[in-house]
Amino acid sequence: MNIRSTAIACTLALALSTPVFAGPPFLTDDPEPVPLHHWEFYTFAAGDCTRDGNDVAGPAIEINNGAAKNTQLHLVVPYAYASGGGTSASGLGDIEAGVKYRLVEETKRGPEIGVFPLLELPSGNQNRGLGNGRTWTKLPVWLQKSWGGWTTYGGGGYAYNPAPGQRNYYFGGDLIQKSITPKLTLGGEIFAQGADAVDGRSFIVANVGGQYNFTPGFSLLFSAGHSIQGEGHQIYYVGLYRTWGSGAP
Repeated sequence: MNIRSTAIACTLALALSTPVFAGPPFLTDDPEPVPLHHWEFYTFAAGDCTRDGNDVAGPAIEINNGAAKNTQLHLVVPYAYASGGGTSASGLGDIEAGVKYRLVEETKRGPEIGVFPLLELPSGNQNRGLGNGRTWTKLPVWLQKSWGGWTTYGGGGYAYNPAPGQRNYYFGGDLIQKSITPKLTLGGEIFAQGADAVDGRSFIVANVGGQYNFTPGFSLLFSAGHSIQGEGHQIYYVGLYRTWGSGAP
């Protein structure tokens, strides 16, 4: 089996003076890029358990950089573990690279809008169940709106996967979160995805999680959820986040 995209999906921007999560630890992403000249670094583990086996990305690292105005460069490098059918394997998984670009900034009445094309590179060993075997891509559009201590973001897109045994599919989600205290933010999402393999099924996942800020630039991210419709999935994410750069908190 290959490492599922939902287990290693990590795209985010934590750009406020007191960071709040966007993207990780959730599957739904946001349109806000990392601020210009800022860096973000994550070390994390994420898992997807199904009836057929377990897929885990971890330890894994994610690096994001505000390379230009409204533009973020993104890279995820995972150590992968896959088990199922009485066998298991571990090693380098598929590397994810992408560019997030903000098309429209948020206004008092209108949402922020951005695109985040992603390439999944076949660096993992397909024969050992650690990779897809071919390069594939995801093309999403995300929107976000904030008011008071609340933020909601969502959207979706299309994944094109030409590897044998895999399928193209649509995906999308919606999330709402609230800053409970300056240190703690909690949220929940509903995320839906079409069947990503010839023998797979579509599913809808409910996921809850949050972020705890040890300092303004160092945080713990966590989430857990499971399918509420379709193919059965139990998912989780736990990670540490660090940000720095000119004007970073």
